[in-house]
Amino acid sequence: MAQLLKIASLAQLEALAGLEGIKALSADLFMLHKPDTHLAIREGDDTLLGRCSLWWHATPVYPEERLGLIGHFEAQNAEVAAMLLEEGCRILSICQCTLAVGPVDGNTWRRYRFITARGTEPPFFMEPDNPDAYPGYFSDAGFRPLARYYSNLDPDLGWSVPETETLRLNLERQGVRLRSLKFDDYSGELEKIYRISLDGFRHNFLYTPVDRDEFCKIYSCVQPFIVPELVWFAEAGNRPVGFLFAVPDMLRIRRGVPSDTVIFKSMAVLPEWSGRGIGSLLLGTVTEQACRQGFRRGIHALMHEANRSRLMSGHHGREFREYTLFCRNLP
Repeated sequence: MAQLLKIASLAQLEALAGLEGIKALSADLFMLHKPDTHLAIREGDDTLLGRCSLWWHATPVYPEERLGLIGHFEAQNAEVAAMLLEEGCRILSICQCTLAVGPVDGNTWRRYRFITARGTEPPFFMEPDNPDAYPGYFSDAGFRPLARYYSNLDPDLGWSVPETETLRLNLERQGVRLRSLKFDDYSGELEKIYRISLDGFRHNFLYTPVDRDEFCKIYSCVQPFIVPELVWFAEAGNRPVGFLFAVPDMLRIRRGVPSDTVIFKSMAVLPEWSGRGIGSLLLGTVTEQACRQGFRRGIHALMHEANRSRLMSGHHGREFREYTLFCRNLP
């Protein structure tokens, strides 16, 4: 007999550790992400069939709606998924949410979205993945697409931005210069990326701020794989005003194929400096540097359908993966 559990404490969560079936949410993520509640479906005393977390406090602002988030979602089958999603929506509605959104692990700095059009390109480094059945579970539970995201593959990094040198000279006249990452001051460089990100991403879809320690933890995990020539800053005087963070696709190495692909993971420019060509110059510069390092392909990762970065990326390569964020109206 399947039993739905409402987990409100670390002790209750730890009682699920080691069960067969779906892997229980880790204590570390439970403490770091601080869900308002966590749901689990257990069969007997030894099998975990599914789980998800709910957030209704400190959720993103959305016009004319109060959002509730569903994340940490895992389900063994469609029946379990339906139980989790119905109970999750019931709780969010009781908590006065008007729109359930998922999958989102509390905010969009963390894991969110489902792959909904996989294509033939294999997974890339730091890309979120999910079983192909999961989007259907959400659709069957009455969820509809709220936003779509795309990754582009540039199969030939041999191009150059024609206006790169003109942009560089124009920005230098405005006191803006580019430099690569100082690897021997990685923590200090992360602080700069964090500060730019808070302002540069604040108009992004479903944006909420992120705690500095959590942000640095995310980027510290990739430090062993950083190539300084692939991370660049734009500075006005001594003040950082933009950055582009790229990293090699380490999954290709693990699959035993050449590490010839660079992932353009994130780029931000301070709002007061937007529209001056800083983003284009950063993209052109990092692309040139990637070619010099021997990379031949580029992945422009996880771009919102309306983001300007997608328009810039669209000049080079093609869309090869689609992701979808879902929502459901609540009574």
